[in-house]
Amino acid sequence: MIELYYWPTPNGHKITIFLEEADLAYEIQPIDIRVGDQFKPDFLKIAPNNRMPAIIDRSPLDGGEPISVFESGAILQYLAEKTGKFLPANLRDRKTVMEWLFWQMGGLGPMAGQNHHFAQYAPEKIPYAIERYVKETNRLYGVLDRQLNGKDYIAGDYSIADMACYPWIVPYERQQQNLADFPHLKRWFETMRDRPAVVSAYEKAKPFANQPTMTEESKKILFGQTAAVLPKDK
Repeated sequence: MIELYYWPTPNGHKITIFLEEADLAYEIQPIDIRVGDQFKPDFLKIAPNNRMPAIIDRSPLDGGEPISVFESGAILQYLAEKTGKFLPANLRDRKTVMEWLFWQMGGLGPMAGQNHHFAQYAPEKIPYAIERYVKETNRLYGVLDRQLNGKDYIAGDYSIADMACYPWIVPYERQQQNLADFPHLKRWFETMRDRPAVVSAYEKAKPFANQPTMTEESKKILFGQTAAVLPKDK
């Protein structure tokens, strides 16, 4: 059994997609980031960066004590290695999947996240910041579009690289992007969207997604925190 500490964000969706694709038994433990669940001491024990998602694997392969994993990319790699699915065993193909997983973690996710922040949530609209991140998101879409030219999936075969990237493309309109400008990306996006496991993963999100819109208090919790918010060591 996998315990998934989750909220319906792009990083949260990555993990439900994998779990649905692999048909692993899992239980969702909601972490409502709008009210500060991510700062609770019990959650910080498994996710010291106070970010979701995180998991606890109650049945690890070594038969030992439960294993906790934080950071969505690390979770995808851990689950792929646990199940033997969606991560090639051979050196060269595995290398390619890991390149694109880290590309998402280091590029697409952070840049699209800043795009969302300055365009949607910042208390004042800063044209330079909005333009900076909209353009960088556009550049990254172009990188992915070129990679998908002649390929069904990012690394050839379906993998954790696709699971990592897809949820960050879903809000393309909020990111001020036009998928018609990226034909290979658009074709891949539609293929991903229609996969039964992806459909199921997004269905699992609905009870949590249909919540009140973000309040000013939620923004204070989510943005601008410092180390002072974390509990002190005893």
